[in-house]
Amino acid sequence: MAIRYIEQDRTFWLDTEHTSYIMAVVDEENFVGHVYYGQKLQYTENAPAPLYLMRTGEAPFVPSQNNRERVAFLDSFPMEYPGNGLGDYRESAVSIRTVGGHVGVQLNYVSHEIVKEKPALPGLPSTFPGEEDCDTLILHLEDQTTGLTAELIYTTFEKVDVITRSVILKNTAEQPIYLTKVMSACLDLDCTDEKYDILTLHGSWGRERQMERRSLMHGKQSVGSVRGESSHQEHPFIALLSENATQDTGEVYGMHFVYSGNFLAQAELSQFDSIRMTMGIHPENFVWKLEQGESFAAPEVVMTYSSEGLSGMTHHYHDMYREHLIRGEYRDKKRPILINNWEATYFDFNTDKLLKIAKQASKLGIEMLVMDDGWFGHRNDDSTSLGDWKVNEQKLPGGLKLLVDQVNAMGLKFGIWFEPEMISPDSDLYREHPDWAISIPGRVGSLCRNQYVLDLSRKEVRDHAFESVAAVLHSTNIEYVKWDMNRQLSDLGSVELPADRQGELYHRYVLGVYELQERLLAEFPHLLLENCSGGGARFDPGMLYYSPQIWCSDDTDAIERLKIQEGTMLLYPLSTMGAHVSDCPNHALGRVTPFETRGHVALAGTFGYELDITKIPEEDRQQIPAQTAMYHKYNDLIRRGDYWRIASYLENGSYDCYMVASKDKKEALITYVQVLSRPNFHSRRVRLKGLSPENRYRIEETGEVLGGDVLMQAGMLIAPLWGDYRSRLIHLTEA
Repeated sequence: MAIRYIEQDRTFWLDTEHTSYIMAVVDEENFVGHVYYGQKLQYTENAPAPLYLMRTGEAPFVPSQNNRERVAFLDSFPMEYPGNGLGDYRESAVSIRTVGGHVGVQLNYVSHEIVKEKPALPGLPSTFPGEEDCDTLILHLEDQTTGLTAELIYTTFEKVDVITRSVILKNTAEQPIYLTKVMSACLDLDCTDEKYDILTLHGSWGRERQMERRSLMHGKQSVGSVRGESSHQEHPFIALLSENATQDTGEVYGMHFVYSGNFLAQAELSQFDSIRMTMGIHPENFVWKLEQGESFAAPEVVMTYSSEGLSGMTHHYHDMYREHLIRGEYRDKKRPILINNWEATYFDFNTDKLLKIAKQASKLGIEMLVMDDGWFGHRNDDSTSLGDWKVNEQKLPGGLKLLVDQVNAMGLKFGIWFEPEMISPDSDLYREHPDWAISIPGRVGSLCRNQYVLDLSRKEVRDHAFESVAAVLHSTNIEYVKWDMNRQLSDLGSVELPADRQGELYHRYVLGVYELQERLLAEFPHLLLENCSGGGARFDPGMLYYSPQIWCSDDTDAIERLKIQEGTMLLYPLSTMGAHVSDCPNHALGRVTPFETRGHVALAGTFGYELDITKIPEEDRQQIPAQTAMYHKYNDLIRRGDYWRIASYLENGSYDCYMVASKDKKEALITYVQVLSRPNFHSRRVRLKGLSPENRYRIEETGEVLGGDVLMQAGMLIAPLWGDYRSRLIHLTEA
């Protein structure tokens, strides 16, 4: 059993292959306290859990022994799911307001159950067992004063060293309860006399998911989003690292949120040097009304511990998401090499121009043409027609089916772009239904990219959005959809929600997006869906549940992508990153990089092209057949293997190096990018990782054979490359 309950000391013991997570119920009031999370402890019936770590045997003691210091107890006890307003002044996991205006809440243990399954979360994406059996612990808690109850749900994924957590709150009182904060997970760690850092991912449009590590100081340090999406600016992830942690050594605690809306991820170093990590829906502008008998399910947190540094955490997340989050036939399937016309033509295209691109692409090994923005309504720029999902026959004479049939006849699949969540003021849909846009009555709406956001909390709006997209997909053979979302939410108001439920709109909007994508996949089960949000503003585990790949960033410059992709690969399998070879000078920042380097960097992701193949230099065009062959040669390895970070351009400013090794350690591919050339230097020594010390490996490019121990301990030499922005691939096979 991965989960045990030990009656004599009222202890819950959760094990994965290499970790243990321990909780206990204490005192007559049944507080649930956190005991331990870390490297696996051997459970035996004669060896009790280390309950002394909760320090209940020292002042201020538990309330049954010392009620005069109840506040001091609540403010220092390692709570598993802390309440609010009663004496614990650290970050709470839940807060409420009663109809009388009171805010106090404390959820204590009532009972539990251990089941051999993983319950789904209603309306939310969540991980699933797959081929691995899962044990789930459900702790039933209650606040007898308010009538609020909670189910704390813990599921162990033993082989990947992950524990998932979520919460379902229910109102059993006769009067409504207003939830004003719901965290999905809290982790209280005793870190006295130890120093820790926190690691987060920050950015903006064109530079998403940049890794940032800093010392954890006293007080609260957080990242979050109140933009209605997980955002370009922050990422729903936080990690706690021992001060000496590196890529391959030291302790790492990670939390990742399976959610695509507002979030808060926080670490707090208390007055007693304990650390409280919390993660959940951002409480700003959040109020959820629970009537009697109603429940609220909080999104899932994927939590892991690694004693092998960041690489250990990365491998846990990669394996977890490949096996227990991504769904559908493309979960472990090679994706078609596509060419997208956005940077090739922007809005200026017609059938003839697209067919010329397709004809040239079909000769060079490209497998799909994707028609991006501008095919509908009278959309010749980004100021109009969102919501009017009808083909513009001035651009596409004869309609969409004629184009798709001709593209298919060339041997290419066909894909299309939508932005189903948005509406333009200049659209037939807005003129007919202006109230369908999210807005505050009496206030002039704030435009972004000259568009508003549809109120997806309303069923009729969701139905219209789905039926509009489905009608296009049913009309012809479309095998791929790029689902975009190009602006954040603002002016939060819905004409259908009553005054005391307006605070539910952010979350109801996200639930509406999830419902739409679930319906789309049910209607078109063979569709390859790629999510996008102005680039990478909604690259999160929630979206990954619906689409096996997400557009990584609108910045396709190969050098900038090194930093963006490093932060992304920290958490996500490489197969999830939408990555394309684009034209130069790069459209985001004007840099010119070799076509070969652009191909090597894009190879880490889904691989495709974002350029006008009919206009690029002939020297570049002649490289495409070799690049498409390269993709087919290495994609199985890249998609399934273990990713290892060797060197970071983000850290050294000079070069980047990473590798993927097969699970059986018989094959590896090293990607080396020399960002800046150095004068008068010898070759660079690079120590590899993830190989078998006993194996011997042949370097395909030179035929040289070296032992795995030599390659990892002594390293290999990479000669200087001529010029900046140059790259090499090094392929190893078992000799």
